[in-house]
Amino acid sequence: MKKTILFGSLLAVAACGITSCSDDDPDPFGVDAVKLEYNAGNARQWGNYMAHTALLLKNDAETLYNQWATQYTKHENGQDVAQGGSYATFFKNHDARTGYGDVDNCIQEMVEKMGEIANEVGSAKIGDPYQKWKDGDEDNAVLAVESWYSWHSRDDYTNNINSVRNAYYGTRDVYTADSVAPNSLAHAMSVANPALDRKVRDCIWKAKDAIQAIVQPFRSHIGSDQTVVAMDACEKLQKILGEIETDEEQKKGEATNLKEEAIKLDDATKQAIINNFVDNIVVPTYRELAEKNAALYNTVLAFQANPSNDGFEACAQAWLAARQPWETSEAFLFGPVDELGLDPNMDSWPLDAEGIKNILKSEKWADITQKGDDGNVTESAQNVRGFHTLEFLIFKDGKARTVK
Repeated sequence: MKKTILFGSLLAVAACGITSCSDDDPDPFGVDAVKLEYNAGNARQWGNYMAHTALLLKNDAETLYNQWATQYTKHENGQDVAQGGSYATFFKNHDARTGYGDVDNCIQEMVEKMGEIANEVGSAKIGDPYQKWKDGDEDNAVLAVESWYSWHSRDDYTNNINSVRNAYYGTRDVYTADSVAPNSLAHAMSVANPALDRKVRDCIWKAKDAIQAIVQPFRSHIGSDQTVVAMDACEKLQKILGEIETDEEQKKGEATNLKEEAIKLDDATKQAIINNFVDNIVVPTYRELAEKNAALYNTVLAFQANPSNDGFEACAQAWLAARQPWETSEAFLFGPVDELGLDPNMDSWPLDAEGIKNILKSEKWADITQKGDDGNVTESAQNVRGFHTLEFLIFKDGKARTVK
């Protein structure tokens, strides 16, 4: 943005005062919520909302990392009670305080969560918009597409499959289908059940490739043949992780799945897998999440202090960077992320666009931090904060917004 235009925008904000412009000026909020634009009349509120939302993301990401890496707390009798160690330590030791009392419980939860996100990507994240589209409800089909403001849906879903890949391969540095860690499910299965291992790897990569084959942006190609292929690929991945695939395979004695086979491994192998999973997948992913959300917050603060097109673009890039570790964490949505409501705090979808508009107008920031009797943030508050609220404030039609 040229300085002369930015200067004019700032003058317009000053002329409008701290609440609204004069009666002769157009209402900066006088459009449907999903069509709101950043402009001189709402610039101050918009920047404030971005800053408040980014701060909450930063705090939630820090909480999640600290719970796993430093101090696990549980909400008991209206208070947060420190448990005397990190969740990572407790989970690796299958301490009863985590709810996973032995190594079998741990390995089973690990595989179940992998299957759950594969199913969610295929049947909900892709499947729900597709079904609405096929039913003729095209407007609501688009609104059901996660991350459609940024046109990042396809990469979101791919990163969800990457979270399965990371959990199975035991490493976050995966460049080929053969890049596995020694103490990983993939390595253990390659020895114990090579045929199953090959199937799991094949299903992971086919799901990734099928999602990436959907023409960008997904919001404009919901009803495509590629969408159907991607849903089918995610279903096959989910089944090989936790269900018997077909009656024919069952009759041939070929039917099996990772959940059934993982528990058959010896205890020492399962323990080594769990230790590697925690130390080299979960904790580093949450560390990166905390670091990148701190960087996102600082970028938003810089934009708030000096709004510009370059500032919006910087926020967009920081949002994409902060989003990636979150999406690659979705194969392990258990423990503190679930107990403390941090998943919906950070990633509720769909948005309450009308609620966002009302908060922009009123600047009632307490509305995005309200807590219930359980000590967690209420659902109504979760729908007007988090990644997607910030996405709405930063992006339009797949690009960073511009200063008007």
